[in-house]
Amino acid sequence: MSQSINTHETLVSANSVSFTRFHVLKPNRRKNKLLVLASDRVFRSDGELVLRMRYDDEVRGNCLRSRNRVRVHFSNGWSSGIDTESIEFIRKRNVVDHICLLKAKGDLSDEEEKDMLDYLYTLQYQMGGIVAISLGCISDPNPDGYTHAIYMRFQRKEDLVRFYKNSSYSSVLKDHVMPYCHGLISVDYESQVEDDILPIFRKGEEFNYGVEFMVLISFAESALVGCVEDALAALAKLTMGFPSLIVQATQGSNLNLCSSQYTHAAVIRFRSSDAFEMFIGSPDYRDMWNKKFEPITQDSLAIHFPIEPVGTEIM
Repeated sequence: MSQSINTHETLVSANSVSFTRFHVLKPNRRKNKLLVLASDRVFRSDGELVLRMRYDDEVRGNCLRSRNRVRVHFSNGWSSGIDTESIEFIRKRNVVDHICLLKAKGDLSDEEEKDMLDYLYTLQYQMGGIVAISLGCISDPNPDGYTHAIYMRFQRKEDLVRFYKNSSYSSVLKDHVMPYCHGLISVDYESQVEDDILPIFRKGEEFNYGVEFMVLISFAESALVGCVEDALAALAKLTMGFPSLIVQATQGSNLNLCSSQYTHAAVIRFRSSDAFEMFIGSPDYRDMWNKKFEPITQDSLAIHFPIEPVGTEIM
């Protein structure tokens, strides 16, 4: 009887694939053998094919480690049609993303708005744990009346807990946010990104510009777990299929027990406003939302704001 083992989902890149995407990596009954099952699609990224696979924690006989990557040798007698030397697993790292939406008062002046956003932005320099931040004025009106959005990334859940308890954060809210606002909502979720400094810290040229797109979702209580997982997987699959438009996308279930209006959230960084419009207006996105999300969604909110470079980045 085969033993149950833990798996981690990751991405795999290949220089050449003759037919389909490979989806699940499982141990064979024979010791230290790996099998790959074929699926239906390959995602293209900068001229490479991106494959979605799993690797297990224990079957190591046919895996050769090389720093942050694991090279896979396939089972004897299995014809993959690909060059196994070109396949590498990309390690993933857990991060915690924080979304805060504000409802500014109607008489907010430009100077007051700048003061509020400046104090929120400089929080990253006053406390540890914040590895990335973006904020701005929401571009289009929304039914809930939110006017400004803040995004932060933390390395660990413990960092997020300390953030909420930090006196600097409380002081900024009390003195520089709430006097100008009459409401806010926060959503926090854990996700995974590539285990490299630029994706984790959202640094580099491609993060300096673009559009931040946030989707907050409340699934109906009657929605089956499998349907929710299928919808989220469809969104993840779709965002992975547009690397020329999207820099990074994360999603997850809401960890914030004090703000339970929404059950899930996603943040997608687009390379430009044109890229954002192209994705949102695509038949693929509309069909995915109408078929996967609409039937099981109780409430949702989608907002976006432009990203402008702040200061000079030093790497």
